[in-house]
Amino acid sequence: MCGIVGFLDKTSNEGTTVGQTILKMLTALEVRGPDSAGVALFGPPENSGFVVRVKLGEHGDFEEKGTFIAKRVQEFGSVGEVKTTAEYLRFVIDLRGEPTSLASFIESLEDGIEVVSMGRMLEVVKQVGSPQNLEATYGVSAFLGTHGLGHTRLSTESRVDLSHSQPFWAHGYPDLAIVHNGHITNYHKMRRRYEQHGVKFYTENDSEIIGVYLAERLSQGLTLRETLDASLIDLDGSFSYLVATPDAIGFAKDPFAFKPLLFTETDTFVAVATEEIAIRSAFDGAYEVREAQAKDVRIWQR
Repeated sequence: MCGIVGFLDKTSNEGTTVGQTILKMLTALEVRGPDSAGVALFGPPENSGFVVRVKLGEHGDFEEKGTFIAKRVQEFGSVGEVKTTAEYLRFVIDLRGEPTSLASFIESLEDGIEVVSMGRMLEVVKQVGSPQNLEATYGVSAFLGTHGLGHTRLSTESRVDLSHSQPFWAHGYPDLAIVHNGHITNYHKMRRRYEQHGVKFYTENDSEIIGVYLAERLSQGLTLRETLDASLIDLDGSFSYLVATPDAIGFAKDPFAFKPLLFTETDTFVAVATEEIAIRSAFDGAYEVREAQAKDVRIWQR
């Protein structure tokens, strides 16, 4: 019952109001997911390093925690643009070393701390509540960029909190995010296999496995198209999911086509959503909206 959306600007304009567009699409799908809302937005490349967003736990003095973390990570590189808003710390770091090492270090500082996103372009913001709550707290409509994803969640099997909300960043793999509607029925089997190889999971949400899976396949040298094609074989269940990388968005729909997904492409943009109303709410004009079919995989490059 969750709602998922995706948008890509095709005009090579890095100053597109991608946050505003994703917010409009999400608001149209709010009734599909009243529990939480989130966005994964891709802005202009951060020349000075990586943008890191950190969940500071559920209790305590968030400003104090944010200041403490910003000081401690200086051993990994020069830190700037430090800001704490609600339970999030955001900073930019000229990273020396591997992203996985930085993420592990941050999360070792205190229980409940989690790196929610990391990348030269990607920023994930999510929280419990409606898209309007997300906008009121974080002002996502002001975000300028090139493409992004959004999600509204109705929880059916796991907790309602920030960590279980979507989008999911593929932990350890910069600039890769997913949103998902459906169920991955071989989730527990796949999770056990990954955990045996040292992969850490942050939730009981089956959607998290998709980001882990995609990151593994891409790290093995597969293209994004090959990875999405392989997922239709390796992931069981009823699902539609969207993925975004620094220069592309794409989707995969399960062999049974149980979960709805529609899309449109014009000369200037691509939009994908669970329902047509989300696309029409964000984009005026005449264009055709098509429904994705069973086993459908599509990718759009910038």
